Formats: sequence, C-alpha cells, structure tokens
Amino acid sequence: MNDTVRGTVEMSAAMAILGTIGWFVVLSGQPIMDVVFWRCAFGALTLLIICAALGLLRNRLTLRIMGIAALGGVAIVVNWLLLFSAFSRASISIATAVYNTQPFMLVGFGALFFAERLTVTKLTWLAIAFAGMVLIVQSAPDAGPNAGMVGTDYFTGIVMALGAAFFWAVAAIVTKKLKGTPPHLIALIQVCVGVVMLAPFANLEELPADAWSWAMLATLGIVHTGLMYILMYGAIQKLPTHLQGSLSFIYPVVAILVDVLAFGHRLHLSQIVGATAILIAAAGMNLGWTLWKGKPPVASPHPIK
Repeated sequence: MNDTVRGTVEMSAAMAILGTIGWFVVLSGQPIMDVVFWRCAFGALTLLIICAALGLLRNRLTLRIMGIAALGGVAIVVNWLLLFSAFSRASISIATAVYNTQPFMLVGFGALFFAERLTVTKLTWLAIAFAGMVLIVQSAPDAGPNAGMVGTDYFTGIVMALGAAFFWAVAAIVTKKLKGTPPHLIALIQVCVGVVMLAPFANLEELPADAWSWAMLATLGIVHTGLMYILMYGAIQKLPTHLQGSLSFIYPVVAILVDVLAFGHRLHLSQIVGATAILIAAAGMNLGWTLWKGKPPVASPHPIK
C-alpha cells in the first residue's frame, strides 16, 4: 500500500470518526460541561501514552510555545462547549453545517489582522454561504414529529455553532505560531488545559453511575480525540493538500447521516438547500475552486476540527 492510499484510508477513517461525535455526545446523557471535561481527561491520558511512545515527551518546549499552545487550548475547549451545546438545540445536521463556516472565519481574520486580499471569488463563496445561513435561520422547526427532538431554541443553537466556528478559527490562527512543534504534543497541551479549565465547573461529586455513560465519555476521549488525531496527522503527512481538503468533507456528510439514521431527524427542503450551499461554498474556499477565468488559486488545507 503506497503512501497516498494509506493516507486516504487514514483521513477517511478520521473524518468518519469525527462525524459520529454528535451521536456519542447525545447518548452519553451527561451535561455538556461534563462531556467536554471527560473528553479532555480521557484524551489527555490517551495522548500522553501516544506522545511517550513516539518519544515526543523528550522535546524541550519553551514557555512561549507552551503559552501559545495553552491559548489555543482555551479556544478549542470553548469551541467544543459551544458545538456540543448546539447539537440539542439546532440538531446535529444543522449545527455541523453551520460549523463548517470555519473557512470564512479564517478569511475574515486574514483580512483584518494579516492584510490578506479579499478576492472576488472569495467574496462570492462568502455570499453563497451567507445565503445558506439565511435559509437555515428562516427554517426554524416549529412543527412536525421531530420538532421536540431538534430542541427548544433553534436560533440559539445556530449562534452557538457559529461561535464554535469562530473559536476554532482563533485556535487555528494561534496554532500557526507553533510551526515545527509536534502536533500530537500540541494536542496534549490543549486537552490538559481543558482538564484544568473545566475541573472547577464539572460535576465531579456526582459521577455517572452507569457503564453506558462511561463508555460514551471514554470513547469521546480515546477514539474521537486520541485515535482521530493519530489518523488525521498521519494522513496529513502523506497526502497533498487538495486531497486532504476533499476528504475532510466526509465529516459533515457522516454527521448528517448519523442525525438521520440514529435520531430520525429530517431536514426541511430549505434547510437542505442552505446546508448544501454552506458546504459547497466551504469546499470552494478550501479547495481553491475559481468561478472566474484566470489562474486558479492554490488549494488550502481544510481546517482541523
């Protein structure tokens, strides 16, 4: 098996795992604060073992690097809190689609803080994504057999998903300052920050009493954090950028399928059109698709979730 095939399998598996995260969050039956805390705790233990096995713990990190990684960790944890909270309000499908506005958050940061040029193509993709957002916001599920399952505050869920995308973009900008630092080590620092950050707020006095809840929480930390990072970073080392970007869209597709098959949630036509518009625009932005004649831009890697 050559590197491209191996990388494709690894990236596909990582994105498929990521697409099921909403299922485990919902079925854990635990408050979101506790879910994120235990994801960080189990993830930290898993990544500690991985980093030790790879010999990464021998790396000497400066206080500057650790501080930047910790700042990114704060953003990542807030991102998880907001995204997981959005699932019960706007549904896994809608929250995931809105969450994929991340590329546009990065474009905005680039224009504001790094003087990056906003091209007509980028603005067009942004307009398409915005149109998709309008369709989704106007499609509040106020009726139908699935309305109760979707949640009581649809608009708040959308805002939370947008907030999650924003904080992911903050973490991505911060992580760019850590070029050359082993990514597994960055992830370890970030989840350790999550443990410290959330410990005062997690309900540690009344722990889950059933094995099912513990299994869900452990899976979120071991599989959706530790294993997913190994697969994803392994794939990134083997695949060209455009292929990474293409395969990363397995994530929202799997999330929507999980929402439909596991929870029976059906999107309205306007929600389907809106979600599709956002995902197509995000793909166009990430993969450098051009809508105009001329030299196409170089594709950029899809953000890590």
